[in-house]
Amino acid sequence: MTSTAGPAPTLATFDLRVAELAERYLPLAVSILQEAIRIPADEVDRPAEDGGDPRSGLSNHERARLTFLRDTIIDVQAVRHADDVWFDDFGNLVWVARDPFDGVAPEHQRVIYFDGHSDTVQALREQWHAKLGGAVDPYDGLLHPDALDGAALRRELGWVPPESEWEHLIFGRGSADQLAGVVAEIIATKILLELVDEGALHGCTVRAYATAAEEDNDGGGPRHVIAQILPGAGPELVPDVVVLTEGTGDAVKGALGIYRGQRGRMQIEVTVVGRSCHGSMPFEGLNPLEHGAAIIAEAARRHVDGEGFATHPFIGRGTRTASWADLQTPSDCAVPDRFTFRFDRRLTVGETPEAAVADVDSLDAVAVARAAGLTVTVDVPRYRERTWRGHQVDNAQIYPGWITPDDHPAVQAAVAAYRAVVSPHVEEPEGGARGATLRREPRVDKWIFSTDGVGFPVPLDDTTIAVGPDKRWVVSGTVRHPAMFGIGAGVEQNTHRIGEFVDSRELRHAIAVLARFPRAYADLTGG
Repeated sequence: MTSTAGPAPTLATFDLRVAELAERYLPLAVSILQEAIRIPADEVDRPAEDGGDPRSGLSNHERARLTFLRDTIIDVQAVRHADDVWFDDFGNLVWVARDPFDGVAPEHQRVIYFDGHSDTVQALREQWHAKLGGAVDPYDGLLHPDALDGAALRRELGWVPPESEWEHLIFGRGSADQLAGVVAEIIATKILLELVDEGALHGCTVRAYATAAEEDNDGGGPRHVIAQILPGAGPELVPDVVVLTEGTGDAVKGALGIYRGQRGRMQIEVTVVGRSCHGSMPFEGLNPLEHGAAIIAEAARRHVDGEGFATHPFIGRGTRTASWADLQTPSDCAVPDRFTFRFDRRLTVGETPEAAVADVDSLDAVAVARAAGLTVTVDVPRYRERTWRGHQVDNAQIYPGWITPDDHPAVQAAVAAYRAVVSPHVEEPEGGARGATLRREPRVDKWIFSTDGVGFPVPLDDTTIAVGPDKRWVVSGTVRHPAMFGIGAGVEQNTHRIGEFVDSRELRHAIAVLARFPRAYADLTGG
């Protein structure tokens, strides 16, 4: 994999090589993905006294999966040397690919981060078996193809292709969210190193991440990099571009979009403290459950009416929904003592966490509860769990949104890469593609849900990271961040749901775009 003399291949030839290798290595990618999905079952099925872990694969319990991925990266030669892949203190898996013989000094390299999270939400194994007739397991995937009920699958998911195409589907918890993205990074870095003599990495360094604890604490892995690794670091570590490999498919608009923004997210916690008493004499107590329920009901009504929510023409409207609750009560025949619940609040441009908290605090039902003698606290909870490496986390559960302008070179290069290695290999049916199928032309859009991208923005007045003008970072309101965009296999409406799957045809093309992007960006920016 050392550079050799000779005429450089034409771009057309290079594009064909990237697409060819993405297709050739698709079976390898599928096998890695299937094992990454399956591997937590080894610990979930093992008794705790024998080293089992019922939370294996979830946030802060990624050890087994990440260890497998590290070993795989070395085995499939997705790095030059074993020392080029490691775990950072947080627990992120990090690996680096570059051409050491390209003659470009490290401080002048285009630094491109690939980012994908390695944790999943709860598997809900019993529900998979019950709702899908035992045909599919969230770890072992499709067990009995002939027994898979298409109607049952369609009831559970936002998009399911025709049954004639089910041979392309890889089932399991995390298949779409977002283990396919991490696997795409692995195969893409393998291809980049194989094509290094053809200029795949000329003037570029790719730092790839499989991050930890994203599902519980969005952007926790990147936030560690921003707070602990980059302050005082040289330009060879500071990203020019972050490519998020979260799924970018939409059940209506099509698969494999190029996403350049998302709303922010936060948790708002409401604690209502009353006075407990026997249920036969409720007038002796102050019922936090009834007052809390009134707060939730009023918040829901105001959300439906659009009171207190802004709208942005690109990333959409702010939203709020009750998402979690905990009741402390002596029994089911008593007035409870304390009721705590949370709102999941999505923030669009122009909305602030402070105003979102104030909106809840000013609800009429809150005032009524306080006037009745209950204590009502409205606040932002903090995330304080330790990662699988034992790293102590302590951050407010506020996750800022971001937008990369559509004329930024990163977005333009992503579109160019798609047209080079995907468009020629997509055949749309007569009358055009429908649903979450691949489109020939790239679709530039935004995410509905949240991604690791929320971990990269820093306040404008934060000068701890040296960001030169060549880095082309983006200013969004009161924060700045590296240019970010996403492309990944998986349909948003299928994530976190029973029957989750990813289409291997999307995986193939996502790999191709990742492998083509570094050269596209370097060429566009004069790297």
